[in-house]
Parts: sequence; structure tokens; C-alpha cells
Amino acid sequence: MALTPTSVVKAQAALAGRWLAKTWLVMRRHGPGQIQFWFIALAIGIVAGFAALFFRKGINALQSLLYGTDDVRHLHSFAEGLPWYMILLIPIIGGLVVGLILHLFTPDGRVRAVADVIEGAALRDGRVEIRAGMASALASLITLSSGGSSGREGPVVHLAAMVSTWVSNRIHANGITGRDLLGCAVAAAVSASFNAPIAGALFALEVVLRHFAVHAFAPIVIASVAGTVINRLEFGNVAEFTMSTPGALQFYAELPAFLILGLVCGLVAVVLMHSVFWAETIGDHLHDRTGLPRWLRPAIAGAMVGALAIAYPHVIGVGYETTRAALSGDFLLHQAVVFAVIKTIAVAITVGGRMGGGVFSPALMVGALTGLAFGMVATGLLPNVSGTHTLYAFAGMGAVAAAVLGAPISTTLIVFELTGDWQIGIAVMIAVSMSTALASRLVHRSFFLTQLERRGIHLAAGPQAYLLAMLRATSVMRMAAELEPEHVRQCDAMIARGLSVQGGDTLEAAMPMFDREDVAFVPVVSGIAGDDKPRLIGALYHIDALKAYNRALATTAAEEHS
Repeated sequence: MALTPTSVVKAQAALAGRWLAKTWLVMRRHGPGQIQFWFIALAIGIVAGFAALFFRKGINALQSLLYGTDDVRHLHSFAEGLPWYMILLIPIIGGLVVGLILHLFTPDGRVRAVADVIEGAALRDGRVEIRAGMASALASLITLSSGGSSGREGPVVHLAAMVSTWVSNRIHANGITGRDLLGCAVAAAVSASFNAPIAGALFALEVVLRHFAVHAFAPIVIASVAGTVINRLEFGNVAEFTMSTPGALQFYAELPAFLILGLVCGLVAVVLMHSVFWAETIGDHLHDRTGLPRWLRPAIAGAMVGALAIAYPHVIGVGYETTRAALSGDFLLHQAVVFAVIKTIAVAITVGGRMGGGVFSPALMVGALTGLAFGMVATGLLPNVSGTHTLYAFAGMGAVAAAVLGAPISTTLIVFELTGDWQIGIAVMIAVSMSTALASRLVHRSFFLTQLERRGIHLAAGPQAYLLAMLRATSVMRMAAELEPEHVRQCDAMIARGLSVQGGDTLEAAMPMFDREDVAFVPVVSGIAGDDKPRLIGALYHIDALKAYNRALATTAAEEHS
């Protein structure tokens, strides 16, 4: 029987009616809870946006007070006219205050930043430390205001994460909800910092949550937009950076140059990251050798940064004035190279000296200077087939920052939204892709994941690596009273030859034993008291450990694909 237009319309109408009825039923059963969650995401976005705004304005106000300038956007130029002793003393005093704050309010004297937020998302059900986080936010504010050479985005991200942690604790959120709320707070903070709603949302998904689950997208976007609105109410819809000359890309012939630029920027990013790690290692070694109080470490770092700033005042603070100058092509070739090197040293001293702050803004500055220097060489060698050297500065800015953050997607979008110029997209994408591909092979995927790896937290390899560290032997073992007599005797024999795990150990320590010793179970013991042998409290069976690990993997996969 042939279908008539009327019958087709009736069939489609019936199908639409059934779909609407099903949608209404879902809304009645599940909608209010989801809508309520979106309102919570909106509230978190507003609070996190204001936190980012107040942090930024607090830095500006304190900088104006300490350096005596009315316009902190031109702080570097203003500082050139200040007495040398003032440039030296301000970071020293700031470092001393930072050291005392961290000594009194953190257990390890370390500033909390993005790496700790990533750890909280993966291992702590979306929670971060609040007491140490408040101290870190204050320390970072003082660091950036008193001449420390770092960025404001890292502290803002952790500050926002504290907001979501407070809410998660109050509503007793489970792991999935806690991580979603954490993503909302981070997205709002990044959006409010950069006036970049798209990049803010993707940053939360790509860097912090490290997945793109559909269920998390809507609330994170809501929070990101809220943070952007907070920024625009204060600063207007103004791009942070603009191109002074048209960024025309001479297609085909010029693309290989941006491929090479990406590789150069990848190496520069690796040098920047390893410089910070080397500074931390050297600082730890000297601290252990000399026995100096840990609260003096930021003051010593402040003295070193202040000494650099006497000759190179552009290293003071966030550095957006120098970044803008690089993007405008205001430096000569040798200036761009020297400034990039000096900034890298200053960042390593600041962060390695535990003064506070983040690495994103410094990465933008070093990247812009690197791109500018490369662009001057490229356009000088082949002037007839090249665009402007400032286009290389923009591409370099994105390439170094993406490699440092390990976030090619969100960083590319941040560059677009910071500039408001979507015509530079191909150049930025090419450079970013090459830099991240190279840098991720030379570090543990990003600066933040390498930081965690240095602390023994293995997130870079994915959940198959870090989930073992989340499961304790006592949560999986069978109690001693449940064991067969023969297995108890075998456990005693294993304990006698030193084959056992402590009750507080995780499966990360226990699993290698099964492969190495080829046993079906290992004894779990309590701590040693005096000369007495360890007390058997249970046995961890290989099959039970594998089942628990498999359940944890399945839960993680379900969340990431929901």
C-alpha cells in the first residue's frame, strides 16, 4: 500500500507525541534533581567567578600600593624608574611573608595549585584541601603583588576548587557529583580570568576531569558562562591581546615554518618545565644540607628574583605587559631571546622557591617571545613567502602554553578568545599540535601531571595505573578468622620469610608480589611492635584484588562515558 502525504504526517505526529510523552515522564521522574543540580552549578559558577575577579583586583591593588603606581598594566615600564633597592626589597619582604604563611598553615610549606586540583578530581572525590588552600591563595596573592614571577591562573583554579569542595561537603556529594561540581568551579574561574567561556569549559574537562562525559558538559557550560558574565560586567567584552597588524598566513609555503615553530616551542616548554623541577630539587637539597627554616626559602627566592628584576623588570609579576609587547612585535631579536631566557629563570626561582603562583601566564609570555624571535628569523630568511612575524608570536604563545598545560584543545581556544581573531587558527593549531606531541614524550604529559609523578602519584598513565593506589589491602582482604587452617599456616610461613603487606598498604604495593612470587594470596599484617613478629590480620587473595580492580575500572569507565 502506497504511503500518502497525510499518512506520513499522521505517523510522524504520533511518533512526536510518543517522544514528548516519554520526555515528560523522564522530567517528572528525574528532571527536578537534574535541574536542581544545574542551579547549584550556576551558583558555584557565580561564586567562583567573583573569587577570580577579587583575586585579580586584589593583586592589582596590592601591586599599586607596594610599587606606587596607578596603572599596574604598565608596571614593568614604571619599575624601570624605581630605586634598585626598592625593586630588590619588595620581593624579599613578600617572600618572607609568604614563607611564614605557608609554614603556619600548611603541613609541608608547599603552595596548592592546579596539580592538587587534578589530584582531588582523580583520588579524592572532587575535593581539595581548604585550610592549606586558603593559605596558598593568600601566599600566591602576595607573591604576585610583590614581584614574584609566576601566574595568577593556578591559584584561582584552586581557589575555585575550594568553593566546590565546600558545597560537596555540605550536600554529601558522591564522587561523580563532587567531580562535576569541581569542573563547574574550575570552568568558571578560568572563564572569569580570561573572558573565555568556551576555553574555560574545555579546560575543566580536558585538564582537571580529564574526560569529556556528556553528563558533565551542561552544568560545566552553565558555570563557565556565569564566570564570563562576571568578568564582562567588570571589564567589558574586551580581548586581552590584539594583533597590531593583520595576521595573514601565506598558505602552503608558510605551513612548514609553523610545524618547525611547534617543535621549537615544544622544546622550550620542556626546558621551562624542567627548569622549575630542577629549581625545586636544588632547593630541597640545599634546604636539607643547610638546615635553614623552611619559611626562609621563599624569602631567598624573592631576593634572587629581585636581583634579576633590577636589570630586567619585565620579570615582575604576571608579565602581561611584556606579552603584549611581544605580540605587537616591539622587541628586537636579541631582546626577545634574552627576555625569554631570563623569564624562564625567574619562573623557576619563584615556583621552585615555593613563593606561590602558577605557570600558565609565564608560559604565554615565554611562548610569545619565542614565537616572535622565530618569526623574525623566518620572515627575514623568506620575506616573499611569509606573513607577519607577530603571527608567529601568537602561534608560539599558544604552542608553549599548550605543551606546559598538556591541553592542546582548550589552549588553542584560549588563544582565539584572548585575541578575538579566529583567522590565526590554522597557524596556532599546527604549532600547538606539534609542540604538545613532542613535549608529552619528554615529560609525563604535562607540567601538572609531572608534578604529581614526582610526588609518587601516577595519574599520567591513566586510571589503570592510579586506581591500584586507591584500594587498600584491608578493604579487599579476607579476615584471619575466615581463612582455612592450611592458609593460615602458609601465611605464617610467608611472614617468617618477609613476604607480607601492611594493613595500610594499597594494591599498588601488593599486586607485584603475586607476579613475582607466583602465589595465590599474601598475608596482611599489622605493624611491628618491638621485637614481636607482625600479627596476621587477614590475607589478600589475588582473585579478590583483581575483582576489586576490575570493579574500579568499570566504575571509572561508566563515569567517563555517561
